Amino acid sequence: MDRNNIMFTVYVIRSLKNGKRYVGFTSKGIEQRVSEHNRGCNKWARENRPFRLIYKEFFENEKDARHQERFLKSGQGRKFINNKIPR
Repeated sequence: MDRNNIMFTVYVIRSLKNGKRYVGFTSKGIEQRVSEHNRGCNKWARENRPFRLIYKEFFENEKDARHQERFLKSGQGRKFINNKIPR
């Protein structure tokens, strides 16, 4: 597969169990990745599932996606998400 054709997605999911949020990025389809979280792909996901996708952004390259993921995990990024998607 040609890496130049891969789209990267930065996403935020919210636990329907306790309201916790998770910020991540993926080169997989976003529906597939959310499904993996809901199947309990790791200990944290198993303990906090089910999840609902609340925000996504698409990027053409991994560098920009990782930069935005780091931003959304910062204090300013959390404020941005809170203003964009109120609880």
